[in-house]
Amino acid sequence: MFDAKIYIQRRKILKKSVGSGFIILLGNEEAPMNYTDNQYAFRQDSTFLYYFGIDHPGLAAAIDVDENKEYIFGNDIGIDEIVWMGPQPTISERAKEVGVKNTASLKEMEKLIKNVLAQGRQVHYLPQYRAFNILKIEHLLGIHPKRMKEYSSEKLIMAVAEQRVKKAPEEIKEIVKALDAAYEMQTTAMKLARPGKNEREIAGVMEGIAIARGGRLSFPTIFSRNGQTLHNHFQGNKLKAGDIVVNDSGAETAMHYASDITRTFPVSGKFTKIQKEIYQIVLDMQLIAIKSIKPGITYRSVHLESARVLVERFKALGFMKGDVDEAVRKGAHALFFPHGLGHLMGLDVHDMENLGEGHTGYDNKTKRSDQFGLAYLRFGKIMEPGVVLTVEPGIYFIPELIDIWKKEKKFKEFINYDKVIKHKKFGGIRIEDDIVVTEKGCKVLGKPIPKTVKEVEKLASMRK
Repeated sequence: MFDAKIYIQRRKILKKSVGSGFIILLGNEEAPMNYTDNQYAFRQDSTFLYYFGIDHPGLAAAIDVDENKEYIFGNDIGIDEIVWMGPQPTISERAKEVGVKNTASLKEMEKLIKNVLAQGRQVHYLPQYRAFNILKIEHLLGIHPKRMKEYSSEKLIMAVAEQRVKKAPEEIKEIVKALDAAYEMQTTAMKLARPGKNEREIAGVMEGIAIARGGRLSFPTIFSRNGQTLHNHFQGNKLKAGDIVVNDSGAETAMHYASDITRTFPVSGKFTKIQKEIYQIVLDMQLIAIKSIKPGITYRSVHLESARVLVERFKALGFMKGDVDEAVRKGAHALFFPHGLGHLMGLDVHDMENLGEGHTGYDNKTKRSDQFGLAYLRFGKIMEPGVVLTVEPGIYFIPELIDIWKKEKKFKEFINYDKVIKHKKFGGIRIEDDIVVTEKGCKVLGKPIPKTVKEVEKLASMRK
């Protein structure tokens, strides 16, 4: 938890941005796996954490903008709970830690909100992503779940998105802590992987590193010899000589700030000739993108610059042909690069995605494309200092996609399908780092994790 002054100032800014009305911010509840007392690890709502900082289930908060009052609601536990959980701070004690004076039970919250509604005042709430909180909003405000998103507060969404998108120095420090864990996870995996090992053995060690550092995984680990599947969470394969492995993983700190790093490495310790050639293209795509990042330009323009590098180099290797700019403009490169260059990151690994990428990644000046590939760019608008982003280009040979495009003769003026077909079983390569936009450019956060061909091969050869 940060100092109370930080949370007080954050709420002060939020009140000023929203201007009037009554704001409800729900914390999360415990989520049972298969019966009430057998629960998934608790994860607090990120926006609740940002403004109120209390990492505990069963809480809700409210800000009465008109009366300049802030509340934390929850029920203190009795002896039955103490027997199982041990003594716990009271709600008022927890609230004091983050500078909130007014506390009450959840029943009293219902009475307060009914009074607010009876006065005809505007109530602001954010889009909900957990069923339990959707039902809470229905109970408190009488809004049917199907219309929950429709009635969420655009003003509150925009205020939260504008405030959370720029990371303060104390937030950057937390992200760097998460990257320290990611460094250990990535370098350990490169040393552990060898022919004959199962993917899950290595993924399990990485999860242990995250837990041992006081946090947890920031998302389910992608550790797979089948890197052509972008979000491949299956870890049941046995590694083989000649495989390349995509390791897309990250950790959260105890305060839930995230890291998100991807490295691709050869199981045998050495890339083959074609693996090395394509790996170097992906690395160049990333390095040129990072060099291009600066305030005042759109992230979409950086994404497209990375795509140009792919087309230019793939022309040299014979996979593509024709005019480079035209191929990128029409989206021919998306056969090999079908996702966006990166996304926002902070308290969420895809920061604030629950608020809607139309609010966080795009605006009136930068509209989301509907073109295959480019449509998956999660953040496309103008960059500003303090914004934290991932930079994660990739090249993939997805057999099913190749077959469909070849059958349709799609972009045959740009794609040499005869050569592409020969490499259908190549797999995929992705390289990802986390950056913060600065006043003049950007900074790669965290300790450098090996990513040149020479560095990766050296580390992958250091077997444990």
